[in-house]
Amino acid sequence: MSDCLFCKILAGEIPSSKVYEDEKVVGFKDIQPQAKEHYLFIHREHTANVNEISENSPEQLADIFQGISKFTKSNELEKNGFRVVTNLGPHGCQTVFHTHFHVLGGEQLRGFGS
Repeated sequence: MSDCLFCKILAGEIPSSKVYEDEKVVGFKDIQPQAKEHYLFIHREHTANVNEISENSPEQLADIFQGISKFTKSNELEKNGFRVVTNLGPHGCQTVFHTHFHVLGGEQLRGFGS
């Protein structure tokens, strides 16, 4: 999608600080971190949100979570734990409409449930 911020990052039109990359998934630092370590993981194929990817391309979800797993294991985020979050729509605070997952860690996060 030509006007999608994350598609522009994938195309190299907008710089990013990549932390993970394979043939299907890219992870990069969030420019407005909400934790000591805050990364975004996206699939190279555009979908708008978690419901769209779940319905139309569920294999892409597996690709993304495999990338998150490899990254968090190799960077010791797994050792003390981390959080994975996605947002959908305006009430969910989604601002970029390319399915993405926030990976937060590197410090004790505030709890909001079990």
